[in-house]
Amino acid sequence: MRSIEQLTEELLALPSASRALLADKLVESLEFDTDPTIQAAWVTEAIKRREQIRNGSVQPIPGEEALNQVRLLLEQ
Repeated sequence: MRSIEQLTEELLALPSASRALLADKLVESLEFDTDPTIQAAWVTEAIKRREQIRNGSVQPIPGEEALNQVRLLLEQ
């Protein structure tokens, strides 16, 4: 049996579309009794944000930078 580290290395070598599909399936496997309306809203929002990044209308920033911006806002 392969270790998590071995699986991770293999899976990260997949093309990004395959990794995205796998990520979706993994997330689905963790979900519990979720209100379908709420789930649909989250999926719609995620797709919208992904498309904004892909078409360049939104520029992503690193998580640490986003957290720093939030901290600065909270200090005000």
